[in-house]
Amino acid sequence: MAEATTLGGTYTFPGTALTVHRMGYGAMQLSGPHIFGPPKDRAAAVAVLHRAVEAGVNHIDTSDFYGPHVTNQIIREALHPYRDGLVIVTKVGARRGEDGSWIQEHGRQFLIESVHDNLRNLGLDVLDIVNVRGTGLATPEEGFDVRPAVEAVAELQRQGLVKNIGVSNVSAKHIAEAQAIAPIVCVQNMYNVVQRADDALIDDLAAQHIPYVPFFPLGGFTPLQSSTLNNVAAGLGATPMQVALAWLLHRSPNILLIPGTSSVTHLGENLAAADLSLPADVLETLDGLAEEESAE
Repeated sequence: MAEATTLGGTYTFPGTALTVHRMGYGAMQLSGPHIFGPPKDRAAAVAVLHRAVEAGVNHIDTSDFYGPHVTNQIIREALHPYRDGLVIVTKVGARRGEDGSWIQEHGRQFLIESVHDNLRNLGLDVLDIVNVRGTGLATPEEGFDVRPAVEAVAELQRQGLVKNIGVSNVSAKHIAEAQAIAPIVCVQNMYNVVQRADDALIDDLAAQHIPYVPFFPLGGFTPLQSSTLNNVAAGLGATPMQVALAWLLHRSPNILLIPGTSSVTHLGENLAAADLSLPADVLETLDGLAEEESAE
């Protein structure tokens, strides 16, 4: 597969000097099975990070509750001291139980401690962007009041520990409430070629020049399965996952990608998707996948 050269172009987080390539990297899979505990091969995890940065990736998404702590510690081991221009985005609002369970938590003191955990394990004095995570596993829960959590992180921003604030797993209402407290520089929600509930939100954010960062761009723990996607990919000489990533880059200029992997080979395939051109008829076919999925 050809080496990626453009990584999808660039985008600047609003109101900041942080400009990143649209194809980034999500570090979640660097820890152990089920995102819990250490990886089976720590050297391999370090190698993936080295290769990503060598290839030009300058946007890494992480969180201290991956592992927990393990992923950030691996990032520090591999990349610290960080090269100029590398933007590390983290998130707060959850923790891991001793059994590996995912527990959502938004108390003020917990969020403060979470930011300090990220700083310590990443080896940083200030975090570029902290995403405040809402509730729900994939679909935002409208009843959640995001304001106290955003206020807690905004307090840390005033203290100089956080440069910028984003939000994750949120609705348009949550975003507006957060914006009343502090400028929001990015939104991270679940979205891909099949799961497209945020279509209108993406367009609204594009008008505000706010980047939208889809998590689970390849379907997450249940990878995208579509005969149509497979056929399109075969016709283009690409993998279905490359086509799914390329479609996201075509979908809107404010979409930034953070596909994750623990494999150097898979990383190369993901990055090469940024250079995959999708003809108009292919885009039309892919745009219909959401309807195809809902009809099944």
